[in-house]
Amino acid sequence: MTNDEEYVYDEDSGEWMTAADLQAKQSVANTVEVRDAVGNLLADGDQVTLIKDLDVKGAGQTLKQGTLIKSIRLTGDSQEIDCKYPGIKGLVLRAEFVRKR
Repeated sequence: MTNDEEYVYDEDSGEWMTAADLQAKQSVANTVEVRDAVGNLLADGDQVTLIKDLDVKGAGQTLKQGTLIKSIRLTGDSQEIDCKYPGIKGLVLRAEFVRKR
């Protein structure tokens, strides 16, 4: 019986493993968990609610506590989420100021 899988050397662990196993290990290591103010895990498309009033720099506007933000996007940073809100372009919020709805 022959094994046609390609083996590669993983420098982090010092072991030989299949290319598919190495790729799966690296993809898990590259994922970032984003959690809201109370510890809920956030994902792309979630709806969040603000837990305090926030002054938006450059917009001259204040977002009030309880404001619903629909369809968030994760940025790859564990504390920042990209949002859309009417009248404000390029809104980025800190995850510590939102709660998952």
